[in-house]
Order: sequence, then C-alpha cells, then structure tokens
Amino acid sequence: MKQFAAFYAVLAAALYAVSIPVAKLFLTDVSPLMLSALLYLGSGIGMALIGILQKVSHAKPDGEKITKSDFPYIIGMILLNTAALACLILGLTTASASNVSLLNNIEICATALFAMLFFREKVSKRLWIAIGLVTAAGIILSIEGGEAFSFSTGSLLVILACVFWGLENNCTRVLSTKSPLKISVIKGIFAGIAGLILALCAGEWFPNPSILPAVLLLGFAAYGLSIFFYIIAQRYLGAAKTSTYYAVSPFIASGLSLLIFREIPSMQFIIALAIMALGVYFASANTDEKRD
Repeated sequence: MKQFAAFYAVLAAALYAVSIPVAKLFLTDVSPLMLSALLYLGSGIGMALIGILQKVSHAKPDGEKITKSDFPYIIGMILLNTAALACLILGLTTASASNVSLLNNIEICATALFAMLFFREKVSKRLWIAIGLVTAAGIILSIEGGEAFSFSTGSLLVILACVFWGLENNCTRVLSTKSPLKISVIKGIFAGIAGLILALCAGEWFPNPSILPAVLLLGFAAYGLSIFFYIIAQRYLGAAKTSTYYAVSPFIASGLSLLIFREIPSMQFIIALAIMALGVYFASANTDEKRD
C-alpha cells in the first residue's frame, strides 16, 4: 500500500475539491452551519456503513487499536474539524467559490508550520519560499476593491478554517497508524453532532428532507472517503509531505467553480493564481528533499 501513498493523497484531494462549488450551490437551500454539520454527518454515516460491510465480509481490520492516550488528539481533531468546516461554509456565503477554492492552499502553510512546531519536521528553504508565496497570494485574494483598503470577511473566515485544518492535520498525523476507517467514522459522526448542536444553538433548522440525501452523499465523498484516503497517505508520507500532494485540490476546485458559476476570473484572481501555483511548485519540489 506504501507505493500508492501519493496516489491516495491526490485522490483525497480530488474528492474534497468537489465539495466547495457544490456546497456553494446547496447554500441556497441550507443554512451554513447546518450544511457544515450535515456534511460531516454524511461522511460519518457513510464510512460507518462501509465498516459494517467489512465486518459482514470478515475483512481484516487495518491499523492499530485506539487507546486512551489517543483521546486528546481525537477530541482536538473533532473540535478543530467542526470549527474549520463552519468557518469555510460561512466564508462561502460571501466569497466566490473560486476564491475560496484557491485560498485552501493556505492549509499547506499551516500544516507545515504546525508540523515544524510540534513534530520538529524540517522546513527547508524551498518550503519557506512556498509558504511566503502562498501567503502573499492569499492576501491578494482577500483584499476587497473600493476606495478603502480592507479585507474580505469571507476570505478571512476561509483562512481561519485553513489554520484550524492545518492544526487538525497534525492531530490526525498522530492517529495515522490507527484504523483509517474508524478515525473517519469518529471524525464524521462526532464533528457532525458538534456542528449540529452549534447550528441549532444559532437558530438554524433542518432543510427540506428532499435535499438531505444529496447533502449527506456529498459529505460521504468529500469528507468521508477523502479523509479515509488522506489518513492512509499520511501514514507513509507524514503531515507536511501529504499536504503538498493534497495541494492540487484547490486548483481542481477553482476550475470547477469557474465552470459551474460561469465566473470570469478577475486580474486579481489571475495574479493570485500564478503566485499560488509557483508556491505549490516549491512546496511539491520540497517533498523530494531528504528529511532529517
């Protein structure tokens, strides 16, 4: 399975990429916090069904057992995921799907920096350049037009989501030797329940039942299967390296967003895209360097 680790990381990225433009479409019928909760519930329920099928077929469990020492990381993973997806969906309410997609590359910076701080992973000169370029592109995308210099609230919420996910990626890294299926189920169900409580406390209510299957299915694909493959990739590649392969996701999502919403890219977007692509190149080139 090790030889397919990079493929799993890219597959996880592609599955997640679909979620941003499609979630933007769902926002016309579902309130933002409720949507984020249902997406995670869909992932947890879907992965739980896969677990049941595995038991029926007597498939051998993959990974180590979860122990008490893992609980702090599991709790952190759940809380950070809940906060991150809520911020992302709230950001989508005001920011364009293409901008939100591209801003997701900020997660690379956050993941690498937290990996350096908490796990002493090496951050090379190339990766520092990548972090600088991606950050600069993020700032460009976040600046609002007009006479007064200001930052888009939607973009800032997406950046905050990326920071949460960067920290969460490192929590998940600690759990990468555990069963990816079990971790995916725990993450989906409990982050979904936490999000549901948050949505209900905010006065949001369930959407029309006719749209629920589609939302849950999106959550299963974009957050269930995606997380499952991401955890497998992390097991062999590490947090920082996996995030660089995963960096193709924002570009796939941006392309889909431009097509679905028929957006005409602004000069601001094109400049940010070029800088972001250069940053991702440096980040990806860094993965070939030897780690200490």
